[in-house]
Amino acid sequence: MTVGIIGLGSMGNMLLEKIYASGRFNEGELLAANRTPEKLEQCRIAVPCSNTDLASRADIVFVCVRPVDLKSVLSEIAPCLKEDSLLVSLNGSITFDMIRNITDHKTAKVIPSVTAEINRSQTIVCYNDKVTEQDKESLRSLLGVIGEVIELPENEVGMGSELVSCMPGFIASIFDVVCTSAEKHTDIPREQIVKMVLNTMSATGDLMLKKDMTFDEVVARVATKGGITEEGTKVIYEMFPEAADEMFDKTLEKRKQTAKKAAEAFG
Repeated sequence: MTVGIIGLGSMGNMLLEKIYASGRFNEGELLAANRTPEKLEQCRIAVPCSNTDLASRADIVFVCVRPVDLKSVLSEIAPCLKEDSLLVSLNGSITFDMIRNITDHKTAKVIPSVTAEINRSQTIVCYNDKVTEQDKESLRSLLGVIGEVIELPENEVGMGSELVSCMPGFIASIFDVVCTSAEKHTDIPREQIVKMVLNTMSATGDLMLKKDMTFDEVVARVATKGGITEEGTKVIYEMFPEAADEMFDKTLEKRKQTAKKAAEAFG
């Protein structure tokens, strides 16, 4: 199998490096294309190609370009795609209907997480109606090198992205606020506060997954009735739901606006 990646930005380059590091591919089976020749020249782990050359040779074609560039790239490569190849877009705002205006090819959409950097991505995937089970298995196997693959219907990709792709940013911002607040009440250095909170957060997640515990069960284990932790959890349950609702309201609305602009660009 030959895999090609168009666009060596942060996501495209990360995918290329992770796929290469898997050791599954022989020399010449990884292809790369990029609009900036200098970046392509620096690539030592894939065969440098033009967009059209890559499209004519690859069995799976990842298109990792900016939304503003996607239409032109798809228009360029559409006539060159191999009949049985799988086209993969890494843009969640561009729908299959929009892509179909340019090419009626077998197409998947893939939304990785930044946690792919440590091979723990929960990668969202969805497919158009031309994709076969064999195609799905090939893509799942390939994306498995960066973590877990979660298939969702296209209409749920937005919320799925919020929960796995955007969530590292949400979590980081929440615990940044927690650590900043903690600083006001202690002489412990911020660096140590952050390390303590991050390790506790990571361990709590692992505990819940390995022991199949619910949030309520963890709270019950730690927040004994009438105790110190209970006072803190009461505040969170009373005040944080409004902030969480507002967060999703804002981000999902922004996602709708982005999708609308994408539709206008592809119209």
